Amino acid sequence: MGKVVIIPVSKIVITLENYLKKHNISKNKLMLGAHMQRTQLQRYCYNKVARVDLDVLARICDFLDCQLSDIMEYQEINDQ
Repeated sequence: MGKVVIIPVSKIVITLENYLKKHNISKNKLMLGAHMQRTQLQRYCYNKVARVDLDVLARICDFLDCQLSDIMEYQEINDQ
């Protein structure tokens, strides 16, 4: 039997870095306000999170007074 290949058709992208820049909020301020470690915040800012922590997302949204859709987006992957 052949190997099954799963081709992703969509992905979730964390856009936190863009949100912070747009609203002129420093990473240090968010890190302290949302009770995060610097490395953890960097992973969220650069979309390098292996497993999303819902508690962390809730703290980020609480501190920024925003919705998840303000810091994350659903993107379809185009076939090339």
